[in-house]
Amino acid sequence: MGRSARRGLAVVISGPSGAGKTTVARLLAARFGCERSVSATTRAPRAEEQDGRDYRFMTREAFAQGLERGEFLEHSEHFDNLYGTPRAPVERALEQGRVILLEIDVNGARQVMEQLPEAYCIFLSAPDMETAEGRLRGRRTENEEAIRTRLRRAEMEMAAGLAYNARVVNDDLERTVAETHSLIRQQEERQGNGR
Repeated sequence: MGRSARRGLAVVISGPSGAGKTTVARLLAARFGCERSVSATTRAPRAEEQDGRDYRFMTREAFAQGLERGEFLEHSEHFDNLYGTPRAPVERALEQGRVILLEIDVNGARQVMEQLPEAYCIFLSAPDMETAEGRLRGRRTENEEAIRTRLRRAEMEMAAGLAYNARVVNDDLERTVAETHSLIRQQEERQGNGR
């Protein structure tokens, strides 16, 4: 039999900017063997980013062609750049019985819920807007206008957490990772995939 005989679990970790989605997903992958879905984007890579690890960097033309062929589970446009979750790696992980983490915004989560209704969706939020703002500023990757836009959007997205399977407040990173992992394990057990 083995692990691949069972369908895997797609876990959406979603929430507003500054919630800590990427940090939590990376720690879950490193500590518990979850696989991270790598999003595609048309934006240029930042100095520390690597293609295939942080994002799949694509031209706008290649991204548009992928959209036409239905190659994305979800997509959106932010700050004149396209972002999306490639469908094939997610389907492959599910067929192989693995847990795959999709760290995406609220709009993307809605699209995934429509495409993969069996996905387990966790809404991650900062404890308050001041913390979210501090995290965004701490990245030192965006200008003031972009930070303000992200914060306005974050306030609107906070109300979306009610539609998710679970909600986790990221007020302490270690506790947040442990709680999120516990939620994933519980869902695996409910689906008969417990390990």
